[in-house]
Amino acid sequence: MEDTGTFLAEPEPTEPARRLYAEDLDGDGYVMNLTRVWAHAPEAHDGIVALLGAATSAGDLTFRQKGILVSAVASTLGDSYCSLAWGTRLAGEVSDETAAAVLSGDDAALEPAEQALARWARAVARDPNGTTPEDVQSLRDAGFDDAQIVGVTAYVAGRVAFSAVNDALGARPDAELLAQAPEAVRAAVDWGRPPAQD
Repeated sequence: MEDTGTFLAEPEPTEPARRLYAEDLDGDGYVMNLTRVWAHAPEAHDGIVALLGAATSAGDLTFRQKGILVSAVASTLGDSYCSLAWGTRLAGEVSDETAAAVLSGDDAALEPAEQALARWARAVARDPNGTTPEDVQSLRDAGFDDAQIVGVTAYVAGRVAFSAVNDALGARPDAELLAQAPEAVRAAVDWGRPPAQD
């Protein structure tokens, strides 16, 4: 079977699958391995993207905050793909070293409200049944109201689901993605599936 960078065969070239490929080519210049997974079920992909969009709105999340949340979630799950992708995006918002630190579980360089988000993301990803009222109160104390907390939590849960599908079906980080990542981010990500070969 052809190496697709995943455990799956190349998806059937349906119109929705071609749309996902075209979006990657337009935005990144190549088709991501995770897209080769989701192109088998484009409606599921669109559904999770819609969930993440609605959660972003409910949580009133900035791009920087999403970078913190996904970096915290992905590293907690051991997802190398999203760790590299969002660690790189976060580096563009903070610094290479700060992004690498967040991936490694060190939030000291973040603002207090951002530290609260990172702690919550890791707690939800690690053990959602282990969270406490005090954990939720820490988000309130950081300035988030209950509607935002639901949005943040839905966003984290959506990212957990997205990572789980990619990881379970063997999507390897793209060689292009690895090449774009800052050295500090590449060095921090020593978990998950190894990148695909160029």
